[in-house]
Amino acid sequence: MTQILVVIVAYLIGSIPFGYLIVRGKVGADIRETGSGGTGATNVSRRAGKVAGVVTLVLDALKGGAALLVAAKWTDSDWMITAAAIAVLVGHIFPVWLGFRGGKGVATGAGVFLLLAPFALLCAGVLFLAIVFLTRYVSVGSMIAAATIPLFVWLEMHSWPFLIAAAVCALLIVFAHRGNIGRLVQGTESRI
Repeated sequence: MTQILVVIVAYLIGSIPFGYLIVRGKVGADIRETGSGGTGATNVSRRAGKVAGVVTLVLDALKGGAALLVAAKWTDSDWMITAAAIAVLVGHIFPVWLGFRGGKGVATGAGVFLLLAPFALLCAGVLFLAIVFLTRYVSVGSMIAAATIPLFVWLEMHSWPFLIAAAVCALLIVFAHRGNIGRLVQGTESRI
C-alpha cells in the first residue's frame, strides 16, 4: 500500500501546474495556447515575463525534489525512489488537472536529479548551457542534456535503479519535445 501511495503522491505533486497558474493569474490567459504550448518556464517567460519564467522554473524544480523527499521518507527502497522520480515527471508532463497537457519536464527533472545525482545534473547542465549558447535553441539544449543524463548518472553512481530512472525520464522529456522536433525540422522553432 505504501508503494502505491508513493507513486500516487509523486504524480499529484508533479501535476501541480505552476506555469499555468502563474500565467492565468498574471495575464488571464491559458499558457498552453502560447508558443510551444507547454506550461514550463521558457514558454511562461515568453507570455508573462522573465520573472514569471524564473518563478515557474524554481517551483517546477521544487516539485521534483519534493516527490523524492516524500519517497525517501516513506521508503528506503531505491526502486521506490525511482518510481517516484518517474511518477513526478509523468505528473508534470501529463497533469490530470489540465487534461493531461502539461510541460516538457526539464525543470522537474532537474529537481529530481539535484537530489538523486547532483554531479550528473551539473554535467548535464553545463552541456545544456553550451548547446543553448551555440544554437540559441532551449529545446535542443534540453533534449541533449536529457539524453545524456543516464550516462552521467551511471558514471556518478553505478546504480541500476537510478540509471533506469534517468533513462525513463530522458525518454519522457524527449517525447514531450516532439512538437519542438517538428518545428526544428520545419525551421520554425523559436530561438532565444
